[in-house]
Amino acid sequence: MPKAAFAPASAPDTQEETPMNADTDALTAEFNSLVPPPVPLSRRGFLVTALGAGFALAVQPVMAQTAITTDSAGLAAGEIQVPTPDGNMPAYRAQPAQGSNFPVILVVQEIFGVHEYIKDTCRRLAKLGYQAIAPELYARQGDPRQYPDIPDILAKVVSKVPDSQVMADLDACVAWAKAHGGDTTRLGITGFCWGGRITWLYAAHNPGVKTGVAWYGRLSSPASEMTPKHPLDLAGKLNGPVLGLYGGEDPGIPLDTVEKMKKALADSANPASKASSIHVYPDAPHAFHADYRASYRKEAAEDGWQRMHAWFRQHGV
Repeated sequence: MPKAAFAPASAPDTQEETPMNADTDALTAEFNSLVPPPVPLSRRGFLVTALGAGFALAVQPVMAQTAITTDSAGLAAGEIQVPTPDGNMPAYRAQPAQGSNFPVILVVQEIFGVHEYIKDTCRRLAKLGYQAIAPELYARQGDPRQYPDIPDILAKVVSKVPDSQVMADLDACVAWAKAHGGDTTRLGITGFCWGGRITWLYAAHNPGVKTGVAWYGRLSSPASEMTPKHPLDLAGKLNGPVLGLYGGEDPGIPLDTVEKMKKALADSANPASKASSIHVYPDAPHAFHADYRASYRKEAAEDGWQRMHAWFRQHGV
């Protein structure tokens, strides 16, 4: 499991009032032997300092009959630490084992964090010749993989993550890639669910983004302090063309908002926005690419993957 750091409460100073003796020393030693030593909270505020293994608790049991497993043969794949202004952020990186100057794809997680599905997606991209990086973007707020219920993940972790932090952390990943064999002049981004929304936002944030592919990311919601803008608000401000892949049977993303986004892109005077596109799979639900869940739709997922790769190549990534 990932390392979680918590600040232990400071004990009152009672040494003068309660002298220690052999009995209390022995009792304390026995107690300490039963409790794992606390990991001090980093002064930089990261609660998650390493990636865990396997799938998030909230999605188990996984659909083993459809879950795709991609090996790491021919790849350099594993955990990295990405420097940020307030400490190191854990991330997963996969790229070809030989060569350098690989085009870079940022892979943005669902609400479940960087669990096995996201890691496997990075390996699939690496097999296509990319340097794929998936940062643990909730690392300061908590570990979503440890919660058994989706409402708890949303309330206790996701709702506390500001968009501004996410944009800065993705910028930090780009800087890491540039220093570690990635060609950031060929920068793309893709993301799923929560990460699909972030894909749109980052394409509007970073002038260096060549293109992006957003998988069923929410397009519109009420503004808040944490999420002041949404993709529909930024439709005319994209730095690179984005392909949106959506399900016609997704109850969380009404088709009328998809149509509004299509119109906003088409009506924009911004070339990157106008060049963007949205494809809807009429019979697909939300999370149709998530091969480890019951929502997986093989035909739509495979077609979407092919469209994504073609889109990246079309736009120089």
